[in-house]
Amino acid sequence: MFFLRDSRRLDSTNPSGNLNHMPQTAKAYGPRLYDAIELAARAHHGQVRKGTEIPYIVHPLAVAGILIRANCPEHLIIAGILHDTLEDTPVRLEEIRSQFGREVADLVVALSEPDKKAPWEERKAHTIDHLEQVATLDVLLVSVADKLDNMRAIRDGLESDGEDFWLRFNRPRESQKWYYQRLAGVFQRRISAGAGVALAQAFKVEVVRVFGAIPA
Repeated sequence: MFFLRDSRRLDSTNPSGNLNHMPQTAKAYGPRLYDAIELAARAHHGQVRKGTEIPYIVHPLAVAGILIRANCPEHLIIAGILHDTLEDTPVRLEEIRSQFGREVADLVVALSEPDKKAPWEERKAHTIDHLEQVATLDVLLVSVADKLDNMRAIRDGLESDGEDFWLRFNRPRESQKWYYQRLAGVFQRRISAGAGVALAQAFKVEVVRVFGAIPA
């Protein structure tokens, strides 16, 4: 079962913000969270993680787990579960809005790339600019959880496949380095308080482990 803690503070037994700690004592999440899991599982049915046979649903559930460990509120967990549905599945915005409300729907829109047909560089530059200039704290929290799980998957892939791992991507290592280092800087600048600080720091650590020191 998933549990919800007060999002305004870290668990008193976990003052350092250890992201491997799962809250154990709090009221249970409502049925909307389980409905979100069911919708995402159906929407991503048959999809796999890039270059693997790992079911894609593992990723949004991992994002949800990161947000739960950071003691984030339920609407953020749901947005994390659904964050790729508009971009990568037939799910429509109206379906998300009617089932989960405008707040969740607006988050999923903000977390989606507006034009998947645009060149990679244009899409990633848009993401960086949006997070730097426009994104709310809620959007930043879900986004850093999403990117943190991506970085962990990249690290795991490099450990198993070595430099051949980069062949899975549409752009080479140096392009990925530019993107993730820029994201790390944005998260460090824009998330300065609350649960997101630990997430931003964890993301930075992963980026440094994979790509080296981040330019000042």
